Amino acid sequence: MFIKRKEFIQIGSLATASMLLPKFLKAFEGGAVVPPGNKVLVILQLSGGNDGLNTVIPVRNDIYYKERPKLGIEKTKALSITDEAGLHPALTGFKELYDDGSLGIINNVGYPNPDRSHFRSMDIWHTASQSNEYLTTGWLGRYLDAQCKGCDKPTQAIEIDDMLSLSMKGEHIKGIAVKDPQRLYGTANEKFFKDVMKNHSADAGEQPVDYLYKTMAETLSSADYIFKQSKLHPTKAEYPKTDLGNSMKTIASLIFSDINTKVYYVSLGSFDTHINQEGQQQRLFTEMNDAVKAFVKDMKSNNRFNDVMLMTFSEFGRRVAQNASGGTDHGTANNMFLVGGGLKQKGLINELPDLTDLDEGDLKYKVDFKNVYSTVLKKWLDADDKAILGKKYDHLNFL
Repeated sequence: MFIKRKEFIQIGSLATASMLLPKFLKAFEGGAVVPPGNKVLVILQLSGGNDGLNTVIPVRNDIYYKERPKLGIEKTKALSITDEAGLHPALTGFKELYDDGSLGIINNVGYPNPDRSHFRSMDIWHTASQSNEYLTTGWLGRYLDAQCKGCDKPTQAIEIDDMLSLSMKGEHIKGIAVKDPQRLYGTANEKFFKDVMKNHSADAGEQPVDYLYKTMAETLSSADYIFKQSKLHPTKAEYPKTDLGNSMKTIASLIFSDINTKVYYVSLGSFDTHINQEGQQQRLFTEMNDAVKAFVKDMKSNNRFNDVMLMTFSEFGRRVAQNASGGTDHGTANNMFLVGGGLKQKGLINELPDLTDLDEGDLKYKVDFKNVYSTVLKKWLDADDKAILGKKYDHLNFL
């Protein structure tokens, strides 16, 4: 069958998408499942460097208000969680989680010798590298590699996006990037692609066209499988009609299905608030709050909340002082939220940032984020954290 250039490009585009789908996915068509009781991790990336000081607000700290005369959030507007701290006014659902013991907050999270570049700092978080170390595999990708050594039913991870982040790329196995299972299924099942496959006869050799046919065949199978699983037990709960709301609804439907997925990854942003921070953070936090609130309610009503943990992170925080444009510039340490029914430590897990002890106007980290990763890998995903992270890190007590 002769392929015109335009059609070849179409096949190439689908094949490129299929590179994000690991070959082992076909093995799951036999019906491997993650039953209730198995742990699921949902990671929410706050892209762009979220301002942690206006997320968990030190409402009794005079230095905070002195350094942020216009940007500081008044104590009367913050959602009080302790005598010393309040949450951003948009995070009403997180305040409810705090009150019912389903929220843990780790303050002062970062790493030695911090980098204030978005790209480099995000790479460090994605790969779990040292600041002077450059890795080409992500910490979750290496988790997939480790879990699949000699196992017949490898565990997989899904990112709700069109592009796969570095965190999900292992040396041998990669996670799956799927923004919308139905859209991927529809693209893969267009008549053109079906006709191409029907008329193709496999020839010996590793020619480019043969490779494209092969990867397209794998994509058709994978797209069909993911779509069918997402429709197996679709959540009937109401979710906000936002990007994050739709993504959390997809994750919920997959959790309720028979798909063998233990890690879900989704992003929200941009939190790069150099100017007009107040409105931008309010808008993004409203989207995050409403989507997470719907997701938690859904998990609870389906008796899965104890098996699911949601973890937020951002590549860095912002500087303590506001800038002249109604915003904040790139900083260092930040906070992380942990949401779930299986937390052993709740509320403020450690102390608020010390604003009297700064590093050239930036917060000093007290908790290395790799300690958080090692804890999640070992205590939640039952994996060999030392092998995955390349060295032994102390486990924390939130699990």
